[in-house]
Amino acid sequence: MKFLKKAVVAAAAMSMVTAPVVASAAPAQFDGVRADTQVQNGMAFGEEGGSWILLLLAGLAIVAGIAIAAGGSSNAPTSP
Repeated sequence: MKFLKKAVVAAAAMSMVTAPVVASAAPAQFDGVRADTQVQNGMAFGEEGGSWILLLLAGLAIVAGIAIAAGGSSNAPTSP
């Protein structure tokens, strides 16, 4: 049984070592497949004032997380 366990561990270690090597040696198969998109009028999401919405949502998420973590429940023991 020890030999079987050692063989399984050795096979797992070998696959962890060889997988990145084989992947890096493989030729790229997606040379001309990239899809480029045009941004209309050169405006990104943050340029039209949409970033303040994300900032507001992030702030609300932080405040809600702090409120949930604080909890308001007492940690007093319930035993008599």
